Amino acid sequence: MTDRVTIDGAQGEGGGQVLRTALALSLATGRPFRMERIRAGRERPGLLRQHLTAVKAAVAISNGRESGAVLGSSAVDFDPSEVKGGEYRLAIGTAGSATLVLQAVLPALLTAREPSRLTLEGGTHNPSAPPFDFLALTLLPLLRRMGARVQATLGAYGFYPAGGGRIVIDVEPCKGLGPLTLIDRGDVVLRARALVASLPESIARRELGVVMKRFGLERARCRIESPETSPGPGNVLIVEAESAEITEVIVGFGVKGVSAEQVAEGVCHEVESYLGSGAPVGRYLADQLLVPMALAGSGVFRTLSPTRHTTTNAQVIRQFLTTPIALEDDAAGVCRVQVGAAAGEMGP
Repeated sequence: MTDRVTIDGAQGEGGGQVLRTALALSLATGRPFRMERIRAGRERPGLLRQHLTAVKAAVAISNGRESGAVLGSSAVDFDPSEVKGGEYRLAIGTAGSATLVLQAVLPALLTAREPSRLTLEGGTHNPSAPPFDFLALTLLPLLRRMGARVQATLGAYGFYPAGGGRIVIDVEPCKGLGPLTLIDRGDVVLRARALVASLPESIARRELGVVMKRFGLERARCRIESPETSPGPGNVLIVEAESAEITEVIVGFGVKGVSAEQVAEGVCHEVESYLGSGAPVGRYLADQLLVPMALAGSGVFRTLSPTRHTTTNAQVIRQFLTTPIALEDDAAGVCRVQVGAAAGEMGP
């Protein structure tokens, strides 16, 4: 099936995720696409550097062809060829997220015939993207449960706006992805970390103080880390919610003019929403599970009310694959997402 897919880049949430999902599915299915109105509703519409890097990465791993992939472009054509493993270095050149670039190429590389090593240079801890910790502790363990053979190593921290971080991804071939079920969560153990690079340690202590008080956490489950590999300053508060089925990572980023206490309160509010829902899958993980589940052909999970990223991802997937995807209210503020044959019985 090689018919070209035409995609409205402004549909749904209208951001770079539409492009990344299209690239991932084009590589995995061999179907070319044309995307128009890329990020049309954004303050800076068109391709930014991290989006351009994703396109170039897709071209590199598949010996594919593109046209229109220049900074600021509002339309891109992409034609993939055979995906090949190998060693690839992808440098964004800014603090643009390395983990977001990875979304465009990882699904196809998981089932390539050869092993791969990706070195991604750019932002590793960016307020507008999943941080490395989410990748390593939340997403990749679930992909490994689906059969993927993938590991991630943090070579250097890259905080916004300086960037300069480095992530290395090692992928071994697997025959294919299997289904994943995430319905129940069970008891949760919380841990917290505060990262401070080239900033006073007192910021981290104040953030952790709020978390300890809010959740009654003992000091042994909280720690301060001071990365020495970052070229610029940065502060991130990370709360890990570990259960038998999953470890969710919830983060907040220090911002100039926002107190450490405010950063921590925001994170605590998100943690409380997650814990109160009883669902195993957090808001930001939900949209990232859809592509591998759709490629596997089946899967089911419970999550908080879906974000526009999640619903948009489902829309784009439907343009490439016939695998049904259904989102159905399961309880107050909780959604059941079914991928595969049973989804057709749940409604559109």
